[in-house]
Amino acid sequence: MDRVLALASEAPVVIFSQSSCCMCHTVKTLFYDYGVNPAIYELDLDPRGREIERALLKLGCNPSVPAVFIGGRLVGGAREVMIHQLNISPTLRNLLIGAGAIHL
Repeated sequence: MDRVLALASEAPVVIFSQSSCCMCHTVKTLFYDYGVNPAIYELDLDPRGREIERALLKLGCNPSVPAVFIGGRLVGGAREVMIHQLNISPTLRNLLIGAGAIHL
């Protein structure tokens, strides 16, 4: 779990993903549309991907991907639909500005 939290703190926006996951693709596209350059960890391509996936499950991500961290804080994944709910309101934009991921 420490590795996941360390990776999640290395960039303003961090997405744990799998390269073949359509929901992961949708979430990544949303951030690209905002002009964000997130750090993306494709767990199916990472030698330590299974270990990271187990840690994400322990953090409450079920399913484990996509898992989105903004400013080092877990803001949601696929099941919570948190990212899409935040996008409907100005909350996601404000989180991205606060984390330094986008600028006005």
